[in-house]
Amino acid sequence: MEKQQEREWLAGRFEEHRPRLRGVAYRMLGSLNEAEDAVQEAWLRLSRSEASEIDNLGGWLTTVVARVCLNMLRSRNLRREQSLDAEPEIFVPDPIITRDPEHEALLADSVGLALLVVLETLAPPERLAFVLHDMFGVPFEEIAPILGRSAVATRQLASRARRRVQQTAPQPDADLSAQRQVVDAFFNAARNGDFEGLLAVLDPDIVLRSDGGQQRRNATVVLRGAQAVASNATRFRDPHAVLRPAIINGAAGVVVERRGEPFSVMAFTVRGGRVVEIDAIVDPERLRKLDLAILDG
Repeated sequence: MEKQQEREWLAGRFEEHRPRLRGVAYRMLGSLNEAEDAVQEAWLRLSRSEASEIDNLGGWLTTVVARVCLNMLRSRNLRREQSLDAEPEIFVPDPIITRDPEHEALLADSVGLALLVVLETLAPPERLAFVLHDMFGVPFEEIAPILGRSAVATRQLASRARRRVQQTAPQPDADLSAQRQVVDAFFNAARNGDFEGLLAVLDPDIVLRSDGGQQRRNATVVLRGAQAVASNATRFRDPHAVLRPAIINGAAGVVVERRGEPFSVMAFTVRGGRVVEIDAIVDPERLRKLDLAILDG
């Protein structure tokens, strides 16, 4: 009975740390399922350890999750390098979808898809150093052993990653209602075939990424520039499409349905009153795995 009580106490302590661990893993991996796997692995390792000898449980668990995520990233990169597919891979990270900006999951995992896309371009050690230090305040002295490097070298990794993020990831406007007005204007112009109206709400250097997966390879594209995105926006004139407003990773977005089935999830990054990035998932396999019931509430 004593062992059972000890296990229940340990499980309770672990649940206290779960939101932070999930946040670390999601930022490291950009995948909700993989993030949950990493957190579960941390629990398995904790349950097999001598927990009474762990002085700083939160730090210990963060280190375990970071190591697991680092290994998963390295394995993922190795598979990409060994792939025979010559076409460049476009991966839009998993979205956090909600209707309410105060939703618990959003608070725990709120980070824009545009930033996650940039994190995908970092080498695994750079990503780990940046995520742990810049996003979660872990000292370089604690990150260095995870990477097998000195604190100075780890600091340099984070600095490189920080420069990439600052140069590449756009800072969105903070006003969610203003973002929504811009997104609504985009779809109104698209549905009316209003090319000039589209150009008015699109930043001249806008980037659109669309991840179609294996089943919709023709929908896997990267478009750059307002002219290219506006010309491509005619696809939104489908009379069967239903637009369901959503908050995606803390920003205004839309879930597009066709004949009652999700067709795409679109996240918008709005800066200076114009759309600077659109990140879309149209991969049927990934869409089926998303929990969209929250939009019915």
